[in-house]
Amino acid sequence: MLQAKYAVTISCPVDAVFAFVADGEKGPQWHPGITDITRVSGDAVGARYAQGVSGPLGRRIAADYEITVFLPNQRLEFQTIAGPARPHGRYDFEAVAGGTRLTFSLDVQLRGVRKLLITSAVQKTMDAEVRTLDLLKRVLEIWPPGGSSSIRSG
Repeated sequence: MLQAKYAVTISCPVDAVFAFVADGEKGPQWHPGITDITRVSGDAVGARYAQGVSGPLGRRIAADYEITVFLPNQRLEFQTIAGPARPHGRYDFEAVAGGTRLTFSLDVQLRGVRKLLITSAVQKTMDAEVRTLDLLKRVLEIWPPGGSSSIRSG
């Protein structure tokens, strides 16, 4: 099984960080690989998003996902349901002094020919994916640019 994990501390209240991350349509604001995303059904557990990500040579790759765990201000999990690799993802939120500790984990089990052909590329992509938390931190800590916000004040 391939795995990747990364954590940051964000200087914003846990409820604001959770709300921002849980709104999948905000993904392109902090996730540069997302080319397009739309919630197609549901809310909380069972919500489904149609998502495109940038693949080789800029080609769009489907990476649709479904929310499988939704514990406000604690945990958000998803299962990718389209694409060549279909990782399971998990965000853990923890209120800490000065803000929120956010941990993002990904894991995927590749089988058959895919395991032989794309293991290295998938691991590299997952390692980069979890590190997008650095951009999320920057976005939330300056939201909106140049002023105070409901993100900071909760």
